[in-house]
Amino acid sequence: MVMKRLGGRKILMREFSTKSLNKSDDDESDTVDEDRQDEDVRSASECKRVMEAQGTSALTDNEIILLVKEGVIPAYALEKKLESFERAIRIRRSIISRASFSKALEGSLLPYKHYDYSKVHGQCCENVIGYMPIPVGVAGPIRIDGTLYHIPVSTTEGALVASISRGCKAITLSGGASTALLKDGMSRGPCLQLPSAMEAARLKLWVDSYEGHQVITESFESTSRFAKLRGLKTAVAGRLLFIRFVTFTGDAMGMNMISKGCERALETICEQFPEARVVTVSGNYCIDKKPAAINWIEGRGKSVVAEAVISGHVVENMLKTTVKALCSLNINKNLIGSAMAGSVGGFNAHAANTLTAIFLATGQDPAQNVESSNCITLMEPAEGEDGAINLRISCTMPCIEVGTVGGGTVLPPQAVCLEMLGCRGPNAEEPGANARKLARIICASVMAGELSLPLYTKTRAAPSASGTNSNLDGLSLKIAGVLYCIIAATNIIIAIVKNRQRW
Repeated sequence: MVMKRLGGRKILMREFSTKSLNKSDDDESDTVDEDRQDEDVRSASECKRVMEAQGTSALTDNEIILLVKEGVIPAYALEKKLESFERAIRIRRSIISRASFSKALEGSLLPYKHYDYSKVHGQCCENVIGYMPIPVGVAGPIRIDGTLYHIPVSTTEGALVASISRGCKAITLSGGASTALLKDGMSRGPCLQLPSAMEAARLKLWVDSYEGHQVITESFESTSRFAKLRGLKTAVAGRLLFIRFVTFTGDAMGMNMISKGCERALETICEQFPEARVVTVSGNYCIDKKPAAINWIEGRGKSVVAEAVISGHVVENMLKTTVKALCSLNINKNLIGSAMAGSVGGFNAHAANTLTAIFLATGQDPAQNVESSNCITLMEPAEGEDGAINLRISCTMPCIEVGTVGGGTVLPPQAVCLEMLGCRGPNAEEPGANARKLARIICASVMAGELSLPLYTKTRAAPSASGTNSNLDGLSLKIAGVLYCIIAATNIIIAIVKNRQRW
């Protein structure tokens, strides 16, 4: 390794020379055939004739680079033309590096060797120049629904694994966590444009009707043996109509599956209403990878709740705090603080930390942590059989978007992490069971991370002879009660509106 100064910056690189592209792919250096690489590069026209007659194996890397520069071989099609993933990636790295201002990529420490790119090509990534190693730790074990799990956690945040493990231990020592699936339905929200607002309203009424729902369902479900339409929600904005398709997608996260179904359903709608025009298959009424109240209220993907009762002895001796202090902190920080910030679904300490780390380890779409980490953490005292005061904690997560087939789950390292959790691939006996299991594990693991709240905030209240602290606790409980009433009233109004729409 050598330090090179480029543009005033020091960059750690492998030593690189014109001969460094000539060893075999099994060698750690970036070289292939030294004798041939020393030869002069033939002209582009001659290289093209050789390629057509003998194939790309008869050309040196520098000659391939020449053909790419001349536009004979598209840079994105190197894997197809060369029929060698590592050689294609090595050449692409050279092209990018030589064309960039830093010249840093060609001999860099970004790894690319010894990786199964057959799982990547055409599915996970394009224009590949290597892969990014991220440390994977293990948290736990944690007992979830009677089974012990070791949780794979992929992160670069120091102390996160230790924090989750601390919560896992507290939960397991207290009997474990229980989880329940509340809802299972991925959504896609296309947008249609009509000639007028009145026409948009007419189409909405048809979609909401029994006849319209039946026609759309039949069309939608004809595209897949797994996709099952579970609901349609419509909204009009002027002459635009948004339709939110909610669908069961088996063990897949399901965006591709549901998009195909939506396209077919939109064709059927346009046959019924020729004046309708499809604006987009995804009209942000889904809503994907953006914070939104509709996901928080209606749910998206898997809606899960996890609960545990933590022994007061464990709270005091392991978490180093008290049940009262934890409950007070949860109200002031996670509920009131988040409400003051105008948060949507952010009534928690750091749910996104745990969820995203498991997403990375198990091949989920990390961008979907935006809505998937929506969570409300609740804590309250619970009297035990012996009269001791224990801690009841729950995490409710309405939109965990996960799958155990497709996407990054096909990559071998991520598949191993899914195997650790016993939910790799499709469930042949009960389609969708593996993805639901993963969602429940994630929710319980998030709860373990929430229990480590004392690591992030002091939870011990200083003693006060005047009773000021108890007065503040009472005020906090009152404010929290008001918040609960507002949330409950909102849900009641939504339920009334839904019932009116149905009638």
